[in-house]
Amino acid sequence: MLEGVRKVPKDEWNALVGEGSPFLEWEWLASLEDAGCVGAELGWAPRPLVLREQGRLIAACPVYLKGNSEGEFVFDWGWADAAHRAGLEYYPKILVGVPFTPVTGARFLVAEGEDRTRRSEELAQALLGICEAHGLSGAHVNFCLDAERSVLEEAGFVPRLGFQYHWLNRDYQDFDDYLKSLRSKRRNQVRRERRELEHQGIEIEWLTGDDISDDLIEPMYRIYLSTIRNNPWGRQYLNRELFEFLCTRFRHRLCFVVARRNRSILAGAINIQKSGVLYGRYWGCFEELRHLHFNVCYYAGIEHCIENGLSRFEPGAGGQYKQLRGFDAYPTWSVHHLRDPRLADAVGRFLETERNEASAAIEWYCEHSANRRGQ
Repeated sequence: MLEGVRKVPKDEWNALVGEGSPFLEWEWLASLEDAGCVGAELGWAPRPLVLREQGRLIAACPVYLKGNSEGEFVFDWGWADAAHRAGLEYYPKILVGVPFTPVTGARFLVAEGEDRTRRSEELAQALLGICEAHGLSGAHVNFCLDAERSVLEEAGFVPRLGFQYHWLNRDYQDFDDYLKSLRSKRRNQVRRERRELEHQGIEIEWLTGDDISDDLIEPMYRIYLSTIRNNPWGRQYLNRELFEFLCTRFRHRLCFVVARRNRSILAGAINIQKSGVLYGRYWGCFEELRHLHFNVCYYAGIEHCIENGLSRFEPGAGGQYKQLRGFDAYPTWSVHHLRDPRLADAVGRFLETERNEASAAIEWYCEHSANRRGQ
């Protein structure tokens, strides 16, 4: 284990990531470290696990030594409380995932040409060994791929099922095609909400890559803060330094939505784009206006996907209102190993019940999709 992804040469790490999630790329993970958004004092000590043969990097996974459960989006505070009441130390634990980012992606990065299953099994056993050797309460792998879940279940990890709302581009030619795919009630609702832009005198602009100027760093950071600080559930995990690093190292992945009125920035959304997928991360506004959120966060993203041939739009965790606008429920998975058998048994029984409930919810949302049958 190393003290940070920045200890791994960028090209070596990114060769393992390939066309996978942008949030696994060196530029994203190392920027979180360099900006001070993660660190031992914050409960996020980066300890990437790497496997080399004859000096060649053949496998790795983003591991963090956690001193709390903040910023994980697979909430285990109840487990921590149960452990405390039983006289068990729940922290520190180890987490395999991306800080503050509820996006499914590979958690075991394996070099091209290597046996992916074999290397994944080795990494899974290494996680178990680290827990035992250091007396950690457990190991948790969040938002993993199905193939990784299977390997980890074979190693004794217990699965946890959740879901998110994603939008799929079904070869729509324009925004009207998307509207036609919706049930009539929802279609009319979207049209009414879109008309609000004209009534409010708001213009929306998409900026990607080199079209993003440095003078947008400050307003987009303040847009991020506006939502974090105006909601009781808000947690500020990112700082201005990170925005500066991303605009230097990661600009080619950035997609900003900027809403202006009378040339002044009124609202915006921060998105990431890679391999035909758009990921919505943060939004905010300097003035609350009717339906502004839906237009900036969702309709602008859908329009961008259609115009640029992107296949999928993942706008982030939560938000049942997304389902009403053509985003359907899709499963997300995490897997968990708890070293104490008493806690593991109690959590295992809870997760079985939770999986049944989540599975029923996904089925219900699919049956009540805003999309017309056959879409």
